[in-house]
Amino acid sequence: MTGMWQPEPGWEPLPGGTGTSTLGVWRARLGGQTVVVKRLVAPGPDDPAVLRDPRHAAYWRRAADAAGSGTVERTPGLRMPATAVEEDPDGITLVQESVADAGNSGLFLAHALGRFAGARLHAPWLARDQLRDRVARVERHGGWRTLGRTPVADVAAYLWERRAGLLDSLDALPQVAQHGDPVPGNLLGRRGTDVVALDWGTLGTGPLGGDLGYHLLSARESVEPLLEAYVTGLPPELGGSADEAAHGARVTAVLTALNRAEWALARVTGGEGALAGKYRHPAVAPHLRALQRQFPLIEQLLGQA
Repeated sequence: MTGMWQPEPGWEPLPGGTGTSTLGVWRARLGGQTVVVKRLVAPGPDDPAVLRDPRHAAYWRRAADAAGSGTVERTPGLRMPATAVEEDPDGITLVQESVADAGNSGLFLAHALGRFAGARLHAPWLARDQLRDRVARVERHGGWRTLGRTPVADVAAYLWERRAGLLDSLDALPQVAQHGDPVPGNLLGRRGTDVVALDWGTLGTGPLGGDLGYHLLSARESVEPLLEAYVTGLPPELGGSADEAAHGARVTAVLTALNRAEWALARVTGGEGALAGKYRHPAVAPHLRALQRQFPLIEQLLGQA
């Protein structure tokens, strides 16, 4: 390959395909088959050091390492679609089989996440402390300051003061296999009783119930049936209890929802007009709705204090 990498003419760009280490994602026809091509860009000397840290959730080449190693090729519950890895000095190109939307229900996905929690993963590049790192990033930007100007100010302040204890309580739970970004759009396919999952860039280990907590932020179903489905998927030898899974999901969902709401609101505060008038902004409203759906979990956390 010569020159800077470029997508081929005729490739169809897919939405949401760019990020810190992702140049883009395209649908293409190669060898007579429809595939999805994802281009990862190697970090440069001026990029954040975490992109080169194999244990950090932002590690730039984790999806390629997962594909090349076959680590999640046959794991229970969730598995990676067939993916070819092509590496060059400037980055990595992933060529993945196209995954059709199987219409998986939320209960099926929750059960699959529970089964995946029992997978035995062993690799030096697995993500660790994903939620703790994200809370630390918010700390460096001053905490949930923008939320302090909203109707949830008191609740946000109370939970922010107790964030260290909440994160420590997650560390005390059984640490299990974790996809790290189990939104419905990443859990599209199905092969037998397993979900064919996409976007393995945050694959790692985390607290029991953590993946379910992330999933709750975009799930349509209510917490109780999803938790029951998750727990029934857990292998008995894992040893985790339903109460532990519920706590892991609760803390993960609440802290993540507050983090995302703060991030979204902070981005629009510089414009004209009162903050309350921006709650319906398309970059803000989805995160506020997700936070609102977590109010029952927030009440449970407040009741534990």
